[in-house]
Amino acid sequence: MKTFYAVLANSLAASLTNNSVWFAVTFWVYLETKSVLATSVMAGVYLATVAISGFFLGSLVDRYKKKTSMMLSGIATLILYLLALVIYMTTPATTFKDDSSVYLWLFITLCLFGAITGNIRSIALSTVVTILIPEESRDKANGMVGTVNGVSFLIASIFSGLVIGFMGIQWMMILAVALTVLVLIHLTTVSIPEKGIVHTESHMESIDIRGTIAAVGLVPGLFGLIFFNTFNNFLGGVFMSLMDAYGLSLVSVQTWGLLWGVLSMGFIVGGLIVAKKGLGPKPLRTLFLSNIAMWIVCIIFPVQASIVLLGVGMFAYLCLIPVVEATEQTILQKVIPPERQGRVFGFAQSIEQAASPLTAFMIGPIAKYVFIPFMTTGRGAGLIGSWFGTGTDRGLALLFIVTGIVGLIVTLIAMQSAAYHQLSLVYKKPETAYDAEIA
Repeated sequence: MKTFYAVLANSLAASLTNNSVWFAVTFWVYLETKSVLATSVMAGVYLATVAISGFFLGSLVDRYKKKTSMMLSGIATLILYLLALVIYMTTPATTFKDDSSVYLWLFITLCLFGAITGNIRSIALSTVVTILIPEESRDKANGMVGTVNGVSFLIASIFSGLVIGFMGIQWMMILAVALTVLVLIHLTTVSIPEKGIVHTESHMESIDIRGTIAAVGLVPGLFGLIFFNTFNNFLGGVFMSLMDAYGLSLVSVQTWGLLWGVLSMGFIVGGLIVAKKGLGPKPLRTLFLSNIAMWIVCIIFPVQASIVLLGVGMFAYLCLIPVVEATEQTILQKVIPPERQGRVFGFAQSIEQAASPLTAFMIGPIAKYVFIPFMTTGRGAGLIGSWFGTGTDRGLALLFIVTGIVGLIVTLIAMQSAAYHQLSLVYKKPETAYDAEIA
């Protein structure tokens, strides 16, 4: 457990750095350009990169020892952040106010890839839980991982908003470089007891998609779980793309950053509950009930243009995210052999995140050209504007409500599916799925 706590602390510092950078860059770009389209494209590019990189990063985690994978992640992040800092310091400030500027998007891209390489850590951390924690305690360990993610989100939200509001993006990048160096130094002092790399194949490809699909396919219902989470992420892309624009239409950037810091306590609360109570004997049921609650929240909080209503709703939503994430991790850790977990976690990440970029790229134009005009000067303003409100923020709110209704309907249907019942049975006796050797 001492080693596990050390790895958690190191991952917390790295996650804090990467989250702070990406939050800060998103805030900064919106404030500089005033472009909803730009932040939507940023979210889409981010999610697309996460989706594509999952296949490779998962194979990397299985190919090397976990500490080596984490070191590679930190070194790559450091180099990319340094390059971004150089670009910013050598480019006139007015250039970054144009949302079509090549230098603006070069800076964004370097920050993006610096943050994305941190996903190596998240995949490796899930496999470290399998290595260091007994099976009966893994759900609680995954709750602790969720708590760490919540703490990271909390601090990053406050930190990034304040830094952008009072100091600017240059200081954010300087601090990111310094923190990344400290993370690498600390990681050299941590020893993960891993005897060697176990391969069931005669060779190891960099991206082993075929073997990974075979591993997932041996578990009845597991593809169903992955595709369900994929659809949820498809809808979740709406909130990731537009939530900052919606929040910043209600309050200042400093207030928004501080508010997200407070709301991120939801991550911590949800993670601590899982760490203490576990997920119960039927984790899949817990997953679906959590999703039902999340979509109901998404329907209610945008009904009025109230920062209080938004805050209460998002706090409840964030409390449930660690439950959902811990459920999937716990299931995969139990039904997938350790030598393939890196690739399967990476595969699940890629498939589940693949839908969000499509949403993010689509939703900016849809919001700008359909929902916002509908609730500003269109028929929506006349039909429901008297009680719902009118303007840009109410167009975004209507889009959130529609998304929540669709998510709730799909979740209720999925809960009655054959895949749900099959995976519930396999979870009780996972060894039956691997009686045959994986080719």
